[in-house]
Amino acid sequence: MTSILHKELGRLKELLLALTALVEENVQLSVKALAERDVILAERLIKADEEVNRLEVDLEEECLKILALHQPVANDLRLIVAVLKINNNLERIADQAVNISQRVLAVAQTPDVPSPLNLDAMAVKVIAMLEQALDALINADLDLARTVLNLDDEVDSLHETNYRLFKEHVRKQPETIDTVLNYLTVSRYLERVADLSTNIAEDVIYLNEGKIVRHLIA
Repeated sequence: MTSILHKELGRLKELLLALTALVEENVQLSVKALAERDVILAERLIKADEEVNRLEVDLEEECLKILALHQPVANDLRLIVAVLKINNNLERIADQAVNISQRVLAVAQTPDVPSPLNLDAMAVKVIAMLEQALDALINADLDLARTVLNLDDEVDSLHETNYRLFKEHVRKQPETIDTVLNYLTVSRYLERVADLSTNIAEDVIYLNEGKIVRHLIA
């Protein structure tokens, strides 16, 4: 590896770390905004997505520049491919934080109905998955990456339970459907964050082992 390529790959990792920190924080704060019906925080998070988009574009451009100028091979090429994929997944996770924040604004305009869904437990598990996927990335921890893969089914089960709770609640209190439908939508957004965190964990395994584990049991 040339010194110039080494320096540019280091810059790539710095950009990726900056993006991971921002995305993780936005997801955590979007859940907090929903729990507290904090419209001001939700609006700030929606606006903050501009910074995520800027970092995502910067990171992609950096990857493409390295590919064009240095034509990396072997491990260096695998790193850039993995970063491009992880970059895309992080941006999509950030979009889910925006979606949750938009549901906060919608809930604020409806009657104050406590959520009948188990969103708190689901949010805790999803955020843990995201944190573990990012920690696995930073520390090249394959065991942790595989732990993330195994947690995805638990989140899917929680979402299915929330759908059942939604139907039961609406049958009993149909007048609350506008508010409660927002909560169910948040459950779907959280499930999507879990899916994308799983993607990142798969990319960590690919980055370190060169093994594609999609559709396989890790």
